[in-house]
Amino acid sequence: MKHIITTVAVVLLTTTSHAQSQQQINNNLEKMEITSVISNKDKAKALITSLETGDKSTMAYINPTHYTQHNLAVADGLKGFGDVLHHAPEGGFKANVVRAFQDGNYAITHTEYDFFGPKIGFDIFKFENGQIIEHWDNFSELATTNPSGRTQTDGVTAVTDLDKTAENKALVKDFVNTVLIDGEFDKMYNYFNGDNYIQHNTRIGDGVSGLGKALEDMAKQGITMVINKNHMVLGEGNFVLTVSEGTFAGIPTSFYDLFRVENGKIAEHWDTIETILPESERKNNNGKFNF
Repeated sequence: MKHIITTVAVVLLTTTSHAQSQQQINNNLEKMEITSVISNKDKAKALITSLETGDKSTMAYINPTHYTQHNLAVADGLKGFGDVLHHAPEGGFKANVVRAFQDGNYAITHTEYDFFGPKIGFDIFKFENGQIIEHWDNFSELATTNPSGRTQTDGVTAVTDLDKTAENKALVKDFVNTVLIDGEFDKMYNYFNGDNYIQHNTRIGDGVSGLGKALEDMAKQGITMVINKNHMVLGEGNFVLTVSEGTFAGIPTSFYDLFRVENGKIAEHWDTIETILPESERKNNNGKFNF
């Protein structure tokens, strides 16, 4: 009888232990499943970082049969992306993502590159079913600090105020349309907290007054900056990116402007300004914009 009781106890203990182990396994699997869900902006960051690390697994984030390229110097499709990697210089590329945010199906990154030369770039990726199906970018050459001692990428990086995304996007869109496109400079101060404005443009110092002075100096030199159309406004929380088209010194130009909004006013600004490649030099026909 004692033997039978002992045997039953062992079986019960074993069964209980097995059930507990199975439950622990299930819990671990659930945790793994949760942590394996990667946000679009993290996928975008990983893809760009792989230019430096050589991590080929990130290629899985790109749709292999449906990938539209808007960098006019790169051939369309996944093959075009692969050709860029194939022509990497000795020592490879360098890519340090400083900021990343997302807006619906779009992920946006702000990156310090050594990509056929030191550059600062914005990349926009469009996702569908978890994979990238379209890409836009805009680059400026790396420059020294601006008149206020700021670089092209330093400053605030944290995404905050997620509940104010729509409000902040509307503010920035109105600023671009009213001031930068329509030229109503008398309304400029409506969008800022006094003269408080942190500036990362390489030629312009801090403050709304710094922007005014830079535009005045450009006019004296006969340099004009004209923005004709705002193609896209993307944002998450306190960060809003606008993609615009116009001319700089009479040359067709693409303007990417990143604004940080604080307490309902524009507080900080970064940008890249890129000459639009002539049609004769383009490797795809998708256009620089076409959102």
